[in-house]
Amino acid sequence: MSLLLKTDPLVTSLSLYDIRGAPGVAADISHVNTASTVKGFEKDDIKEALTGAEVVIIPAGVPRKPGMTRDDLFNTNASIVRDLAEACAEYCPKAYIGIISNPVNSTVPIWAEVYKKKGVFDEKRLFGITTLDVVRASRFLGEIKGADPKDVKVTVVGGHSGVTIVPLLSQTSQGKDVDGEAYKALVNRIQFGGDEVVKAKAGTGSATLSMGYAGARFANSLIRALNGESGVVEPTFVKSPLYESEGVEYFASNVELGTEGVKKINPVGELTAQEQELLKACLPDLAKNIKKGVEFVTKA
Repeated sequence: MSLLLKTDPLVTSLSLYDIRGAPGVAADISHVNTASTVKGFEKDDIKEALTGAEVVIIPAGVPRKPGMTRDDLFNTNASIVRDLAEACAEYCPKAYIGIISNPVNSTVPIWAEVYKKKGVFDEKRLFGITTLDVVRASRFLGEIKGADPKDVKVTVVGGHSGVTIVPLLSQTSQGKDVDGEAYKALVNRIQFGGDEVVKAKAGTGSATLSMGYAGARFANSLIRALNGESGVVEPTFVKSPLYESEGVEYFASNVELGTEGVKKINPVGELTAQEQELLKACLPDLAKNIKKGVEFVTKA
C-alpha cells in the first residue's frame, strides 16, 4: 500500500509508522521518482509521524492464520487499534481515518468510542475500508462473465467478514442473471475470498497485496473528494442510519464522499429475495460485532 500511495500523484507527503522497520521501507520507496516525500517512523516517534496528517490509514495488527476467523484476531488487534486511536486523537484529531485492521466490524466502533471519550469524534471522518470486498466481487464476477473487471461494478453492503458481506449482484448488469448453484458459489467466494489467500499462503499470512491495492484505492477516492471532486462514491463501513433501528449503528453501503468526508450515505436499493435473505443473516452478526467493539472501550 505504501508503494501504491507513493505512486499516487495526489499524495504530497507519506508518513510510515510501525513498531519497527518503517524507516527501511520509507528509504526504499522514497527513491521512486514521484513528487511526494516519504519518512519512516518507529515505535517512539508516533507524535512526529501523525502531526499534520490529513488522512491516516490503519492497516496495523496481526494477519489471519489458517482456521482463524476475523473474530479470533480481536484480542490482539483491538488493543492495537485502541492505542493508535488514542494517539491520533491527541496528535491529528481532525484527520480522516480509514481502518483496515480486522475485524473491521469491531475496530471501527472501537475507534469511535475512543474518540468519543476524548471529545473529538466526528462520524463523517471515520471509515472502515471494505473496498477489498468490492474489488473481489468485481474480479470474480468478471471471471465468470469473461468481462474486464474494471467494467464490472458490484455494490457490496453490510460488514467486512463472512456472512456480514452482502454482494448485491442484481444491481449490476453482469450479475443479474447469475442464479442457482453458480450464484451460491459466487456469493460464498466473495464472502470468504480471504480464506483462499490464507490457505494458499500456508499459514504465513493473509491478503496483504490485494488489501494494499484496495486500501490505496480508497485513499485515492477520499483524497479526490477532499480536493473537491464531486460524485466520488465508494462502499465503506461508517456510522449509518440505515439499520440503526435494528441495533446496527455502523453499516457499509455506497457512500458519496465530499470535502467533509461522508457527504451522503446511499440506501441499499431494491433487493431480490435472495439478497434479502443474505441481509437477514448479516444484521444479527453485525450487531454482535459492533457491540463487542463498543464494549471493549466502554467496559475497560
